[in-house]
Amino acid sequence: MSDTPDTIGQDEVARLLAEAETASSGALDQGSIDSLLNQAQSALSSIDEPISALPPGVTPFEFKNLSGSSAANESASLDMLRDVQLDLKIELGRTQMQLEDVLRLKQGAVVTLDKLAGDPVDIYANGQLIARGEVLVLNDNFCVRVAELITGDDAAA
Repeated sequence: MSDTPDTIGQDEVARLLAEAETASSGALDQGSIDSLLNQAQSALSSIDEPISALPPGVTPFEFKNLSGSSAANESASLDMLRDVQLDLKIELGRTQMQLEDVLRLKQGAVVTLDKLAGDPVDIYANGQLIARGEVLVLNDNFCVRVAELITGDDAAA
């Protein structure tokens, strides 16, 4: 047994099991079973007890403070997102074509889409539908005015 009478070491358990196997009757008597159960129960209860003496050079583990500081609202701005890459796509419409029809496309060919003129266009950010809008022309440039933001379950539609 170990130095503490309430605990049992693995060597002790192995020795007791070996004695039980070599016993002629093949079974432990009630006293041995009770002794093993008591020792096991006291060994389990000793796990929760604080360690009083550690070997030299061993220090107990200490948890570091993992709480962060609160966000400073005055420093949080769009500047934080300056270097974040965002793939923005505007989808005017869709169509399905046979491969042979795609190969026949030439300059000036017209491809019919599934949306009508004036229908809202879909706006995707990194492949996720985020909004719908309308196409405008401003100073000879195409623009999209956001008309509806898509959130939650509507984004999957």
